[in-house]
Amino acid sequence: MGSKLIVFVVLGVASLLLHSSKATDYEVGDSTGWKVPSDSSFYSTWASGKNFTVGDTLKFTFTTGVHDVATVSKSDYDSCNITGQSNVSKNGPTTITLSAPGTLYYICTFSDHCSRGQILSITVDTSSTPSTPSAPSPPGTPPTTPSSSPPPPPSSPPPPSPSASSSLVATLALVFMSIAISFMHYL
Repeated sequence: MGSKLIVFVVLGVASLLLHSSKATDYEVGDSTGWKVPSDSSFYSTWASGKNFTVGDTLKFTFTTGVHDVATVSKSDYDSCNITGQSNVSKNGPTTITLSAPGTLYYICTFSDHCSRGQILSITVDTSSTPSTPSAPSPPGTPPTTPSSSPPPPPSSPPPPSPSASSSLVATLALVFMSIAISFMHYL
């Protein structure tokens, strides 16, 4: 009976560890996608409150030939420098995996799209727990595409964060393991 208990505990711990390390897929701009926004602060508002971590993905959904997405340096982001960019994804949709902590900058290189607000800046943390911002990633780090649902109406409460759902799953897994261990004890 002791070996059965050890197997249950090991499997339970392994499932908790695997679940807690699950990456999040973000759809940049949610249902709006990656296009020139009607409000120049649209993408900064979209990114606010999100906890981007290494391993997450950003999905830039756009029409090929109408938009693109370039990973740029902070200075190119700040000045909307669209010339000479070498890290440009021209085919939509484009998915980018966040591979290192730091601040990443994305722009559309089509004429005047950047200056009209088709830009995104995000900070990537090393884990899902809040931390202080890291040093910026070197220019040329490819962007990542995440999937997410459209923002809720202003009057509704915000959806639970990925860490809240992970906590719920972890709690349920612990309850299940406790029941299983109790059941095994009576066998």
